[in-house]
Amino acid sequence: MATQPFDDRDGLIWYNGTLVPWRDAKLHVLSHALHYASSVFEGERAYNGAIFKLTEHSERMAASARMLGFELPCGVSELDRACNEVCEANGIVDGYIRPVAWRGSEMMGVSAQATTIQLAIAAWPWPSYFSPEARLKGIRLKTAPWRRPDPATAPVHAKAAGLYMICTLSKHAVEDQGYDDALMLDWRGRVAESTGANIFMVMGDGRLHTPTPDCFLDGITRRTVIGLAKARGIEVVERVIMPDELAGASEVFLTGTAAEVTPVGEIDGHRYTPGEITKTMMADYEKATGQASKEAAGAA
Repeated sequence: MATQPFDDRDGLIWYNGTLVPWRDAKLHVLSHALHYASSVFEGERAYNGAIFKLTEHSERMAASARMLGFELPCGVSELDRACNEVCEANGIVDGYIRPVAWRGSEMMGVSAQATTIQLAIAAWPWPSYFSPEARLKGIRLKTAPWRRPDPATAPVHAKAAGLYMICTLSKHAVEDQGYDDALMLDWRGRVAESTGANIFMVMGDGRLHTPTPDCFLDGITRRTVIGLAKARGIEVVERVIMPDELAGASEVFLTGTAAEVTPVGEIDGHRYTPGEITKTMMADYEKATGQASKEAAGAA
């Protein structure tokens, strides 16, 4: 079933400091970002009226912009306030928030020093990234045909629009074969992440293993889950993980703002059953997002 297009909805979008009608939040076809991917963004979730880890997201967006050679037109605290404002204006209690900043249309060419930096924030209700049925039994992954690039070739630690081109290509390629998402290797052939989430696996030693984020985002949800695991006394090992080690994992799950904590049931024919550690991390993350919302509401 087709979903409602994102350019044709009711509501308000925060656009360069002003709340404008949703359908009026437009940019010119010759905006630099459209042609040269000079854009950064964030993905955030609101639970019970509070945006989880909001300031961490705002700080990361500002850092991503600097990696692409520009500054956001507002500071972190103002960005926080604007995200909350757009949620309140749209009546978002549980939903998704998308701030995005991009170079405008003053210059058309690789060089873009004179472009103005545009900033917009949208928010909308959004259910689970993967279907409830897929999450319960574990989603199916297949190794992507594309790889995460060498840090010497791209600003790999920025949440930059251009870096997601290979994610879209990879996800489409495996969806066409009936899979839910793709497992991405890095340029060296090491396990990196999925197309939009970090990956964890429980190995035979009972510890939780996750790839070292040296060429992909060290996700905010990733860091949260590592903290939750350590609070439980679960040892977390960040290291190089090779594809042939997937056969030795007993549990695998993904973490991300959109994915939250999502069990994996299969990767390239290797099958996994969501076990005690996966279920514990799912429950602890759900509790953490709920507790954060209650604390934010109490401080308001």
